[in-house]
Order: sequence, then structure tokens, then C-alpha cells
Amino acid sequence: MYYKDLDYLKQAYSQRKEIIQNRLKYFKSVWNEDEKRIFAELCFCLLTPQSKAKLCDAAIQNLVKTNLLFTGKEQDIKDYLIGVRFNNNKSRYITEARNMFTKDGKIFIKDKIKQFDNELELRNWLVENVNGIGLKEAGHFMRNIGMYENVSILDRHILKNLHKHGVIDEIPNPLTKKQYLEIEEKMKLFCKEVGIGIEEIDLLFWSEETGEVFK
Repeated sequence: MYYKDLDYLKQAYSQRKEIIQNRLKYFKSVWNEDEKRIFAELCFCLLTPQSKAKLCDAAIQNLVKTNLLFTGKEQDIKDYLIGVRFNNNKSRYITEARNMFTKDGKIFIKDKIKQFDNELELRNWLVENVNGIGLKEAGHFMRNIGMYENVSILDRHILKNLHKHGVIDEIPNPLTKKQYLEIEEKMKLFCKEVGIGIEEIDLLFWSEETGEVFK
């Protein structure tokens, strides 16, 4: 396989390596926080499709501060999704997910996550059972709670950069499940070739597009 612009990529990685690795350490630490924190991260990932991550993050933070993320009805939640696209659907996804992970009036999500032997099994379960979660959103959630070694987040930023570096010949639109999994395998081979972890290259590509390492 002929990859393009590898010297530039490696230089960019060298410049951002410490920031990226510190961010990944932070994601690992999130798992040690309480159930509500983990659930809030899932809700953040439910909001992100076709919406700006920072707007979604701000919405979730406000919903947590008001406790509406854990107690509010759909309309209460929708009112806080300022600038988030498809807010009707997404407010419903949040309440449905909350019902799924609530037992005796409290959020319990960690025990469900611990039931799975590996990351791919967990990802499949999330896609099949949590309304509003696709492969990308499941991978995003898992990365943000520190489970990132074997899953990708194939959003438009990542696909654009995979195309730029010759990993894929074209950017599929729409992206089917079959294509997602095929591209993910190509991405893993590419990461092995350049010596950058799949979880690191995701943040590197994202920072190349946005100018910062976020989540």
C-alpha cells in the first residue's frame, strides 16, 4: 500500500504527542468517576452526529448542572440543546437511554459495560440496543471512557484525512456498516505502518482539522 504525506503526519504527531497522550490518560481516568459521569458521556455522544462537539459538550454540562439530564422530560432536555441538530430525536434518545440504564431510581451503566469480554462486543451491543448510537458514536463513547485500543471513530474529519493519506480511495457517503468495518481495518494497518496508535491518530486528525485536541 502506498501512503501519502507520511513525513508531514509524523512531524505533526511529534509536535502534539504529549498533548494527545495526556488527553488519552484523562479519558482513562473518566472510568473511575461515578455512574452519572459515564452516562453523561454517553449522552454527549448521542448529541454529536452532525453537530459541533463543543456545543454538545456545553449542552450536556448545563443539563448536568440543572440535574435535568437525570430527571428531565424530553421537552426539558430539548430546551437545553441549543445549536444541536435534530434536537427532537436526540432529546428522546437521551430519555430512552436513561430509562435503559436506570434501576431503582438510580443510573447504573458501569455494570452493563463490564459484562463484555472485549471492546468489539461492547460496541456491537451499544449499536444494537441504544437508540441513536451507531458504530461511530459507540466508538466515540468508548474512547471517551478510556476503552479505545481497538475501535475507531470514523467521522468526516477522520475520513477526510484517511483519504488525504491514501488509506482509502474515496469517502463513502453514506457510510454503510460494511464499509465502516472495512475502513477501520485499513486504518489499523495504516496506524501500524506509521507507528501511531489508532486512538492517537484519531485525536491527531481531529486536531489537524480543528486546531485543538478536544474529545
